[in-house]
Amino acid sequence: MRVVDTLEASGYEAWVVGGWVRDALMGCRGHDIDVTTSAPWQETARVLRAAGIEVHETGAQHGTVTAVVDGLPVETTTYRVEGAYSDRRHPDEVRFVTDVREDLARRDLTVNAMAYHPGRGLLDPFGGQDDIACGVIRAVGEPARRFEEDALRVLRAVRFACRLGFVIEPATQEALTAAAPGLADIASERIGQEIDGILASGRMAWALRHEFDVLAAALPELAPLRGFDQRSPYHAYDVLEHTARVCAGVEAVSGGCAARPLRWAALLHDVAKPSAFSMDDGGRGHFFGHPEEGARVAGRVMGRLAVERQTVREAQALVRLHDLPIKADVRSTRKMLAKLEDACPGRGAALAHMLIGLKRADALGKAPNCLAYAVDLDAHEAALRTELERGKTCAVSDLKVGGADVIRERCIEPGPGVGLILRSLLAAVINDELPNDREALLAELRYDD
Repeated sequence: MRVVDTLEASGYEAWVVGGWVRDALMGCRGHDIDVTTSAPWQETARVLRAAGIEVHETGAQHGTVTAVVDGLPVETTTYRVEGAYSDRRHPDEVRFVTDVREDLARRDLTVNAMAYHPGRGLLDPFGGQDDIACGVIRAVGEPARRFEEDALRVLRAVRFACRLGFVIEPATQEALTAAAPGLADIASERIGQEIDGILASGRMAWALRHEFDVLAAALPELAPLRGFDQRSPYHAYDVLEHTARVCAGVEAVSGGCAARPLRWAALLHDVAKPSAFSMDDGGRGHFFGHPEEGARVAGRVMGRLAVERQTVREAQALVRLHDLPIKADVRSTRKMLAKLEDACPGRGAALAHMLIGLKRADALGKAPNCLAYAVDLDAHEAALRTELERGKTCAVSDLKVGGADVIRERCIEPGPGVGLILRSLLAAVINDELPNDREALLAELRYDD
């Protein structure tokens, strides 16, 4: 509270606002601390610097400076109200005011529109504390106006509902559904941040079932999933409900701690099914090539949303291989590891665990006659652990011999041929034709037809 105390000692009013207040009321640990004040930003900077506090002018045009207290950033903003949002994202003008209630009135959701002062207590003009108690997400003021101002608030409302485990109040729900098409005007990377937040909450299944209009507006590639009959004895649900069940499944099998690439893969693993659909003479549906096409679509979607490249690559590998046939034996386990290692060097082992988790969730989301496969995967997981414990062999770098050994034993010059020989040795080890033992591999190199 040093920033608040310093500003008030100089005759200005100051409050802690936003997420820190909400989290404190919920008994959660707060992270970012935001302060709002009656002081113009120039005065804020002057007063805080005079008190020995480091200040950075990070958003002066909007009245914001960032103080650094005990190594932590504290964004400090002058009370303000905002004009019209012609581009549905940024206010055309920002006007500074002297009443904190006016500042709170411009905020998106009641749970984010509260202020706290260590002496004056909680200021809650829109009932945010009651909404927290009731588990409700509600827009501040007129819901349609809030979402028309900034279409990204549509996804923010869904993200907060997911993160907090709340429901969305009916009038707010009606307004955000109506405003969802406005997401087309929002920068893709901002949409990506919100989708990432929904995935991180572990409640993407809820969002798919209850907020699909919003998600489909944010990710148009999802739209064809709704109502798509798979016409398969292996599937009791349409592609959308199956996807929701897989998203829930990866959380269940990972104890709610699914890795980020796995969450993205669960969401997008069947995204190409509608475009890959064909039906045989007996009326049964097929989806030939959908994992490969799904990986391409996943790469395109995640790239557009500015998800970092490593996560994209890992999610693509999981999508591409989610239908890979595997057996609970050394050869099959090594082949799986090799495919994953080839796609994402250095990540084969971690991705193998994720892939088995995705396969298990996929089985749980199919027809009842597929549920046994989710249990069968226990044996595959045990085989994977055994292979990793004794030292995985899924890349040339895992071999107990290297390029210098090939050159010496085969009496050849450095070049592409060395790599070919090493890859042939790796294939023999993966197929359990040779042990990954240095003497055995050297003996194989010495052998000459």
